Amino acid sequence: MSGNENEMGFAFPEGPLPPEWVYTVGAGALEREGPVLRFLLVNATAARYSNAQIDDYRGRPRRRFPWRPPVRMTVRARFSHPAGVLRGTAGFGFWNDPFMMTGARLPALPRAVWFFYASPPSDMKLDLETPGWGWKAATIDAGSPSTLPWALLAPVLVPLMNLHALYQRLWPPVQRALRVREAAIGADMTQWHTCVLEWGEREVFFEVDGEVVLESAPAPRGPLGFVMWMDNQYMVATPWGRLGWGLLDVPGHQWMEVEHISLKFTGDSRPFHSFFIPSGYTGGANRQKAG
Repeated sequence: MSGNENEMGFAFPEGPLPPEWVYTVGAGALEREGPVLRFLLVNATAARYSNAQIDDYRGRPRRRFPWRPPVRMTVRARFSHPAGVLRGTAGFGFWNDPFMMTGARLPALPRAVWFFYASPPSDMKLDLETPGWGWKAATIDAGSPSTLPWALLAPVLVPLMNLHALYQRLWPPVQRALRVREAAIGADMTQWHTCVLEWGEREVFFEVDGEVVLESAPAPRGPLGFVMWMDNQYMVATPWGRLGWGLLDVPGHQWMEVEHISLKFTGDSRPFHSFFIPSGYTGGANRQKAG
């Protein structure tokens, strides 16, 4: 990567990938075969966390995460299994890594804008109109000031959300305060698709193969970091108070293949930096997460 942090952007497969961006643990591996970068899980078990990931923020304080809008991300990718059969979580986009996964930071409320997949038994029912699992375009900024009044009311609201009629009435304003918008993506995950995310100052637009799947979604605040991953975890978080986390068995081979990644600022003329991964690269030694 360039020594000048203003020269932000990258494109695969044109230039070198900084080795500190690569994270593999457990049964996770990162491979290059010709022009394709493969994020791989091989016989992962629920006894151990497994992940294959690249990110550009490892070890940084959140205030120094690299990305602020306006940014355009373009990714061409496919998966080994369809939605519902692929196990764990996977995706690509930008977030604030709120759970101390890549550095000794204080925990934070999540901010993210990304293409996100989660398999059952995950159930993150944050959008009234969208299932709690599956392949989706999604935004969230749970730390925005507008969430504070709702947080204070949570002890009263959460039990009421168990009544469907009250959930239908009470959750929409909470969802707006959390700046949550999601849309399910119906495209076959096993086929190649070009996914585009336009993260603006106020709104986010998502496209798959030139078709808009989510528009005018509320933009999370920056700075955020870029992440692309596949792991074997599941999470549960619902408005009616269900919370959970765990690991899944992933028998055999499961992968996400990527043949193009492009990230760049769209609001000025900052130079474009690119990377590639040498053919035959296998991710090197696993690196343990800090913190």
